[in-house]
Amino acid sequence: MADTGIFATTAEVQRKVPVGASATANVEAYINDFMTQAESYINTVTKVNYSDTYAALNADVKGILKECASNLAAIYVVQYDLTGFDTLAIAQTHLNILWDRVQKCLAELKEKDRTDFVSAA
Repeated sequence: MADTGIFATTAEVQRKVPVGASATANVEAYINDFMTQAESYINTVTKVNYSDTYAALNADVKGILKECASNLAAIYVVQYDLTGFDTLAIAQTHLNILWDRVQKCLAELKEKDRTDFVSAA
């Protein structure tokens, strides 16, 4: 099976998944599904279909999309099964960090002045 995500690869997601996450969900087939969901969520929240125009985007916009989507997909991997973590606090800390970055990336992508600046670079 090959990566089917547009914004980020399986390896980029797996680098953000902490030890203790489900071995079932931390594989390419699951991550491909999570990436599709993450990309659709980003497109909908920002009201821009980045998936359709990805190839033409500036490298900086691609970087923000990669960070946002890989963080969101990593959240899906972590939350799939929390029983592998020594404590729920460990999983929760990782989820909080990933979610914070998702929210910051989405804020940047929704800010018209910033996306115009990056697009013109």
